[in-house]
This record gives sequence, C-alpha cells and structure tokens, in this order.
Amino acid sequence: MMKITRRLFCPALLGCLIAVVIFGPRPSAAALQQGDLRLGIIGTDTSHVIQFTKVLNDPGEPGHIPGAIVVAAFKGGSPDITISRERVDGFAKELREKWHVKFVDQITDLCPLVDGILLESVDGRAHLEQFRQALTCGKPIYVEKPLASTLADAKQMVALAAAAKVPWFSSSPLRFGPVQALRTPQVTGAIVWGPGPFEENQQLDLAWYAIHSIEILFTVMGPDVQQVTRTHTPNVDVLTGIWSGNRVGTVRAIRPYSSCGIAIFQEKDNEPVIYTHIEQYLPLVEEIVKFVRTGIPPVSSQETLAIYSFMDAAQQSLDRGGIPINVVK
Repeated sequence: MMKITRRLFCPALLGCLIAVVIFGPRPSAAALQQGDLRLGIIGTDTSHVIQFTKVLNDPGEPGHIPGAIVVAAFKGGSPDITISRERVDGFAKELREKWHVKFVDQITDLCPLVDGILLESVDGRAHLEQFRQALTCGKPIYVEKPLASTLADAKQMVALAAAAKVPWFSSSPLRFGPVQALRTPQVTGAIVWGPGPFEENQQLDLAWYAIHSIEILFTVMGPDVQQVTRTHTPNVDVLTGIWSGNRVGTVRAIRPYSSCGIAIFQEKDNEPVIYTHIEQYLPLVEEIVKFVRTGIPPVSSQETLAIYSFMDAAQQSLDRGGIPINVVK
C-alpha cells in the first residue's frame, strides 16, 4: 500500500496559487518604516503584483511579511498576449489607487526609488530587454517565471548579470515550502503533475506554464539531468528525464489545467510519498525579501539554466518525433 502524506488540495489556476482574502485598510507607500526595503515592480500584467503587494504592504493582511514594501512600478504589458492585454491596466490601477504605488515612465526611473526589483512581466519574451535595463540600477533582481522565452535568452541574462555583478534569481513559488526540504541523497525518482497550457507566442512552449511543475521536479531531483524524452498529445505532455545515478523523473503537464502534486520515490523504499498540495506564494515572498536584504540568491543560476536546457531538449524531442535528447548545459 502507498504511503501517502497529504496536504490541502491545490487548485490549478495560476500555477496552483491560492489568492488571499482582503482584510482591513491598505496602507500607502508612505507607510514605509525605518529599515524597510523599497521594492519596485516591472510589469503589472500578472496577479502576483497584487498578491505580493498585499502581503508586503498591509500589516493586517493574513500572512503579512514585514521588512519590505512595494513603492514603485513600471506598467509594461504585451499587447499580443490576451491575458496581458486584458489585465495590465486593471492591476496598474489597483496598485496606483489602492496602494499609492508610484508609476514611472521607464524602467531606469526605478533606480533611485528602490532597493530591489521584481521583474513580474507575464511574457518571457520581454524579460531579456527589461532585465538588461534593470541591471543598470545595480540592485538585486527577482525574475518571475518564465525567466525567458528561449534558452538563448536565459543564457544571455545570466551572462549580463555576471558582467554587471548584480545578484538575481528566478523561481516558481512552488519550489519553496515542504518540497524544498525533500531533496536528499535518498531520492531515486519522482513523478510531478500539474497544469500545462500553452501560449502561442512563446518559443519554448513548456516555459509558459509547465515550467512550474518542471521546477518542482528539479527542486527534488537536483540539476544534474542528462536526457529527456517528450511524449505529446493534445491534452497532455509527458516529460521523462534521466538524472545521474540512473534516477528517473517525470512531469505530466495537463491541459487545460489540473491540480498539482508530486510522488517521491526513495532509496530502499519503492512506495512513494505523495504530496497533493504544493505551497502557495508566501514562502517565495519571504525568500525575495531575504534575498534583497542579503544579496544571496536562494536558487543558483546554474540550476535555473539546467531547467531551461531540459525544456530546450524536450522541445527538440518533440520536434524529432519523441526521441530521447541529451541535455546539453
């Protein structure tokens, strides 16, 4: 019989994140306290900009995270992506009117206003150029998933940050929480499932949404993947990766959406431990605040690039009829 460790059920929409409930008055940027970090946002076309601002700026919000406050933003937006076009103005309006966040005309205008930057644009294609401009501030940068739309862009971003000596990281919220503690030498394999819809403008189709489930797998298995095979149907993609030590990890990316979870196999025990709820975004926000204060990324650029190399190889597998492809890092 399977050993099952259950958590609360995780809804599928928006990467299995759970929206928080609004309580009490919302403070303005003027509520900045001595010692608080000032954060700036790039791109207001994702619900995360509202969710993050709530838990940072409002002491009365359930799950409030002290020590930082959102004070400024650059609107951005991608007119050719429906969810960006339909949400960017509404989220910008809420930040401006309810939270009194100052909006700037260009990304470099954020530089004197903030201590750290959250690059939140929903469109991975926009990230390379926005990241390039944000680097001129010399402040720590968090980049929302997807880091980029291609492996080439991801590599260029890593190189630009290294040259500028600016700390940064990119991560799905689903990495943090209980899953993070499950990477041990005893893990021999894992099966992850979650939503996998596509967006037609993204070159790496898995980067749009399945990247969240892929990151869960890498959180547990580590970055040393060697090969991947991709099986595709209209309703699901199955990615089977081989890691060092002949360990096998699998992602089932389901369309249009699904619940998410992970089954973990451990050495000398072939009965999986199953998690049917992956943490919401609060642990990620805590990590962002800690990162901006210390300048120490919680996820290495090497692991982030390994995830992109995995997705790029999976794309090649699809294009070549589902054959195994070696992951080149």
